[in-house]
Amino acid sequence: MVAFSLSTIIGIIGILAVVWYGKNRRAPGAPLTWGQANAAAAFTFFFMFWWYGVIPHQWLTWADNELNWRPDRTLWAVGNVLRPEAEGGWLPLTLNWRIVRDLVAVVIYGVGLGLQIWLWAWWNDRKKKAEAQAAIVPTSSYGRPLVKKG
Repeated sequence: MVAFSLSTIIGIIGILAVVWYGKNRRAPGAPLTWGQANAAAAFTFFFMFWWYGVIPHQWLTWADNELNWRPDRTLWAVGNVLRPEAEGGWLPLTLNWRIVRDLVAVVIYGVGLGLQIWLWAWWNDRKKKAEAQAAIVPTSSYGRPLVKKG
């Protein structure tokens, strides 16, 4: 539980670090040095490894060990709604806790992929938003543009 929680918190801190750096430290369209490019590549690789390797591994380890979600433990749900036909229920398939464990792992991969796509899109759209804000001309209380002459 602690390892999974801590690895998830570290993953979220990495996302927040990218957003903070993109808003406060890195101007859109600024030239990139060789060292900055290497640092960004290493940071990106580390957090892709973290979201696609460490966090799912910690979830699977926690589910296998502490939660004891094994294939021999049948999932019936509340009120035996998912009870299989082999055990006197109506459901034609037998669901076990390992299936739930693996579905949660798939959701973790999906969240990681969604966050990665969102971060790349957000990072690339920073320049468009900065240009749009720079193009806004201040207006008076009557709605006329305040333009300095000369």
